[in-house]
Amino acid sequence: MKFVFTDKKVTLPDAIHKYAEKKVGKLDRFFKEDATAAVTFSVEKERNNKVEITIRSSGTIYRVSESTSDMHASIDAAVTTLERQIRKNKTRLEKRLRQGAFERALDAAEVSTFAPDEPEEGEYRIVRSKTFPIKPMTKEEAILQMNLLEHSFFAFRDEEADGAFAVVYRRNDGDYGLIQDEQ
Repeated sequence: MKFVFTDKKVTLPDAIHKYAEKKVGKLDRFFKEDATAAVTFSVEKERNNKVEITIRSSGTIYRVSESTSDMHASIDAAVTTLERQIRKNKTRLEKRLRQGAFERALDAAEVSTFAPDEPEEGEYRIVRSKTFPIKPMTKEEAILQMNLLEHSFFAFRDEEADGAFAVVYRRNDGDYGLIQDEQ
């Protein structure tokens, strides 16, 4: 597994990076050789130490973010959450999904730093633009990918509707919604 470390608004000793590499490296058994782990460290308000881990392997993206008062504890919590997420979805990923269903051309910085800004009064500003291929998949595959990324919505081409553009989203009650193109 290849590692990319990013320190945001904090300078960490190499020992923290080595600790993270050791802990995240234990998950290597779940991934093929092409796996890349992007680990982002930051310090939030009130001295919360945040660790965000994004692993890309064979076109699938796993992402988790944890924040505690200690950087080591944040790393441990993130790895535990990630392992739970992998174990929970591993069977689905092996049995249901076709190869290449989740291929994306995203930059690690784009995935981990998205924070929408409020538009100014009377003006709408586009502050970030992303370009990536929207792959055909089923609704269940789209919901799975959305959950793996821990996003609240996911855009895809619906295989069951002849490749029509669609968006799945997480509702406030915990269920899922679907927005489809009329065609």
